[in-house]
Order: sequence, then C-alpha cells, then structure tokens
Amino acid sequence: MKIIDITTEAFTSPSYAEDPPAKFKWHRSIESGDDYNLSVFRMTPHTGTHIDAPSHFINGAESIDEIDLNKCFGKCTVVTISGVLTGEDMDELLPYCRKRLLIHGNGNAVLELSAARVLSEHGMTLVGTDGISISFYKQESEVHRELLSHGIVILENLNLDNVQDGEYMLSAFPLKLGGLEAAPVRAVLFGN
Repeated sequence: MKIIDITTEAFTSPSYAEDPPAKFKWHRSIESGDDYNLSVFRMTPHTGTHIDAPSHFINGAESIDEIDLNKCFGKCTVVTISGVLTGEDMDELLPYCRKRLLIHGNGNAVLELSAARVLSEHGMTLVGTDGISISFYKQESEVHRELLSHGIVILENLNLDNVQDGEYMLSAFPLKLGGLEAAPVRAVLFGN
C-alpha cells in the first residue's frame, strides 16, 4: 500500500487574507549551548492543511474537538476540476464519487453556493480542496455555513500536486484543540 502525504507544510504555506503568517523561533538550541532543541511557534489554526469546524461560521456550533472523527477517515474520491463549481457541475459529478470528495484544482477550484447545496442534499461527509478556501470571497460565508450546518467536514489547503484522480483511503484527523474553530491536519491518502 502506498502512502501519499497531501499536507501543505505550515511555515511555507501562504496565509489567508489578513491572517498572520506562521512563525517559529528556537527557545532552546543545542547550537547555542543548550542540552536540547525546543521551538515555539505561532500560527492561526487555519494555517497549512486544516479542517474548519462548524463554530468557524456558526455561533455556538461544534468546535474542532467535538467533530465526528469518523468523517475524517475512509474512502474518498479525488477529482481534477478548475474554476467555479456550480450545483449543475456537482449533480453530474457526484454519482461517480464517494461521500468524501477531494477537489484538485491547482488552488483555483471553488464552490458556488448552489454546489454546496447539492453536496448537502447528497449527504456528503467531507469535501476538501487544494485551494486556500472552499469558496471565493463573495460567497465564502454562505458556502461554509451551508456545508457546516449539514455536518460536512471542510478540509482546506491540501497538496494534491502528485495525486492522480481516483479512489483512495483518506486519513485527515485534526489536532485536538479544545474550543477552537479549526485545527491543522496531517492528511494522507492510502492507495495502490
């Protein structure tokens, strides 16, 4: 079985809009005479590959430590698509997909609200993208709310550069950061 790392490295990942960039420094360093290395880092939980919890856009909803981890592991379909995906596009695509869908669009594929509604109607478990966000700026709140209010896990900022379209097993468990609206993920695919 082949393991494919589809995680975007946090410290080199671009930041979203006005989010501060990820940074780290050495608190202790063998090079400086300490007995061990110890780093300290600062970043938003939306840095690099991450999962958005419902509480990111819905006040009082589940935080990242409360989401169902069963949704983060299982069979998935990777498809290459570019541009703005509509509900009509999703209606054509979903009969060929698993309940976990990863969109490979070279960072440029985004969901329109109608596409999010179709995903909700089809009972999707998870939708992921190699884009920094699942939707474009003008509909970002609406698309996130539609997906998250229907229990669909949103996995963003994947690295799908060397992944062929097809079916895989996905493992994408978020860090357990109690009460937060998102968390970094080490996402991997298992394939033949």
